[in-house]
Amino acid sequence: MTTAFQAVSGVANACQILPNVISGGQPTADQLKALKAAGGDIVLDLRDPMEPRPVDEPAVVRELGMEYVNIPVQAGALNDATLERILAVLRSAVDRTVFFHCGSGGRVGGALIPHFILDHGMEEQDAIDQAMRVGLRNAEYLEWGLDYARRNQPGSGP
Repeated sequence: MTTAFQAVSGVANACQILPNVISGGQPTADQLKALKAAGGDIVLDLRDPMEPRPVDEPAVVRELGMEYVNIPVQAGALNDATLERILAVLRSAVDRTVFFHCGSGGRVGGALIPHFILDHGMEEQDAIDQAMRVGLRNAEYLEWGLDYARRNQPGSGP
């Protein structure tokens, strides 16, 4: 049987980053169909709805019976509210398989840093290393995730 990761392994920067979280770049309709067949449950998309895409992703995902969540992330407009929405989706997934993507994996990497640190107890450097493995290459996304994680760690209150 094909795993969810194998189903999307052709996606740019595809990575099985956590047991129930697969990350990467923009999937095709065939990859989304294979993901569903392999047990995929949620597609978390960080791309702006106006970004060009090869497929009507929301329609395809819903037609397949998976949950589609779009939380646009754009350089220059990064804030806590956006990260909190992303973290809420990841935290509520529990045992459901999430395919978490943007165009290439860079935005995903920045958003995963606080998830790694706050929810999985990773040290900062390990979280950064994993985010880079996912596709993080932008200093702004790196700082966005790190700053949020630092400010929201237990005991880091005002």
